Amino acid sequence: MAMSKRRRSTLSRRAQYVLLLVVALLLAFIADWGELRRSFFDVDTAREMFPGILTVAFKNTLLYTAFGFAIALALGLVLALMKLSSVAPYRWLATIYIEFFRGVPALLVFIAIDTAVPLAFGIAFDTASKAGVALGLAGGAYIAETIRAGIQAVPKGQIEAARSLGMSPFRTTVTVVIPQAFRIVLPPLTNELILLTKDSSLISVVGLTRAEYELTKFGRETLSQNPTLTPILVAGLCYLIITLPLGHLSRHLERRTGGKKIKTPASTEV
Repeated sequence: MAMSKRRRSTLSRRAQYVLLLVVALLLAFIADWGELRRSFFDVDTAREMFPGILTVAFKNTLLYTAFGFAIALALGLVLALMKLSSVAPYRWLATIYIEFFRGVPALLVFIAIDTAVPLAFGIAFDTASKAGVALGLAGGAYIAETIRAGIQAVPKGQIEAARSLGMSPFRTTVTVVIPQAFRIVLPPLTNELILLTKDSSLISVVGLTRAEYELTKFGRETLSQNPTLTPILVAGLCYLIITLPLGHLSRHLERRTGGKKIKTPASTEV
């Protein structure tokens, strides 16, 4: 007699639980727990990283990320408005910028800000400015598409109502459209902040003094002095302290806004 679909589903789920339990038990028996402890949970090495990893690396990671996000948000708003402008050259310039910085690796942007810009224009940046400008240039392209999608998601009736009250196009955009658009795009903007937090590690490719270390650089330097993966694990946990609350905030904001999704195309035509 053939089993019902529900019965097959139940048996399949139980079989998967049993398989996972067997694999977990096998790993527990064959693992070298002493070596794992020395490699990942070296208490002495972890103790050496404090308080420097908090007072220097953690603080710098927050500083670089905040500076970069501020630049990216301002730049993204301008680019989004240019992309939606009725003036064709503005749309072309915004599209070229967005496609370029979404298409090149962020690492190249950091290298350009550190090396190419000083050589070409004679402009020297301090470390915080390098991180902020590089993150802002790269992140601004993604945030621009997010804000553009948010602006287009604002109901047309809101714009028509504002114009019928005698508001100018500029005032309608500033007082009606942009505030509602930001309410819509708050969850994806929070996700962009998480990405910028992780991308801040790319500043480690330029020369840094110990006082300028961020989490990745601090972990790598400690790793070079102690042949154990504990420094990388500690640095990773510090990143989680930043990103997990932001992820929770993003989900909370998405529920508050009714879970409304916005679409940002992977590419656009010039």
